[in-house]
Amino acid sequence: MSLNTVNYGSRRTVIGAHYGLRDWLVQRVTAALMALFTLLLLAQVVFIAGPVGYRQWAGIFGNPWMRGLSFAVILALAWHVWVGVRDVWMDYARNVWMRLLLEVLSIVWLAGCVGWAVQALWRL
Repeated sequence: MSLNTVNYGSRRTVIGAHYGLRDWLVQRVTAALMALFTLLLLAQVVFIAGPVGYRQWAGIFGNPWMRGLSFAVILALAWHVWVGVRDVWMDYARNVWMRLLLEVLSIVWLAGCVGWAVQALWRL
């Protein structure tokens, strides 16, 4: 048997930063979607004649395609935040149970934020 033998048996590490390329792509794709949405929204606001008030905002978000796009951006934002926060917890929370608690609290908080944003969006 060689001294450089690597054991890939039952002692594999289950936790850790093994998400690499997928998380990198998620961060870039969701950031690009949010940037495009911001530019689209800014263009709509710039081309509104007169002062922008509640009626104008309700008009922008009253279109079904804009509500659908806004919903997609809300989900993209939550996914973007989740990847970043999870990476911070994996880097700095050394205790497995503390990391698990922080991740569960983060998921609950993000789910609440998404629910609140969707409720605000559909109430316009």
